[in-house]
Amino acid sequence: MSEFNKIKIAVIGATGYTGLDLIFMLSKHPKVKIKYLCATKNLGKKISFFDKRIKKKLPKISPVQNINWKDLDLVFLSMPNGEAQKLINKHYYKNEKLKFIDLSADFRITDYKIYEKNYKIKHKAKKLINYSLYSLPELSKKKINSYRIISNPGCYPTSVQIPLIPLIEKGLIKTNDITIDSKSGYSGAGKNLETKFTHKNLYTSTYAYGTKNHRHVCEIEQEITKYTKKKN
Repeated sequence: MSEFNKIKIAVIGATGYTGLDLIFMLSKHPKVKIKYLCATKNLGKKISFFDKRIKKKLPKISPVQNINWKDLDLVFLSMPNGEAQKLINKHYYKNEKLKFIDLSADFRITDYKIYEKNYKIKHKAKKLINYSLYSLPELSKKKINSYRIISNPGCYPTSVQIPLIPLIEKGLIKTNDITIDSKSGYSGAGKNLETKFTHKNLYTSTYAYGTKNHRHVCEIEQEITKYTKKKN
């Protein structure tokens, strides 16, 4: 494929766990041209330094300030909660063709007050929430092209919605008393694995967290309600 026909992208938050997996997949995509890999540390290093799986020659790590936003079609944001909304708010109106795919929680919750309550962060782009799409492609792929801000779901909400919503749509289960029992690996730990989980027996056991107020509950309720028209 000609270089002129490829989607020109930037990945911001390139050296985190999510960013590296994303780059690994994008590096194999025939329709993608990676123009910028951005982070706040390790500037000037090759991405292969962080992930040996990535064999393709790609731009070295650079700061966000180096981006020529007019030269991009799409930006992936793999940043801590609260950061993507600032960048998107700054550049959304400057380039009407530029699209954003946010991997954080910044645009997942349609009510900014609920977002602020659950994430303890003031939302800096409230107006843009209405112009974003919460997108599980399995459920919303027909709508994706109509939005410039695509919000990726959280891990637990993804694992819950994909099997549950088809059952609700088909009327195969009752919705008045749904119990969700989810387990994952070191959820939410990122590179702070050792500081967040200090229990040495976790490799042979499980650890319950967020039992009183898990931040993903509001996200699951928001989306399930679209199919039940009431909270369950």
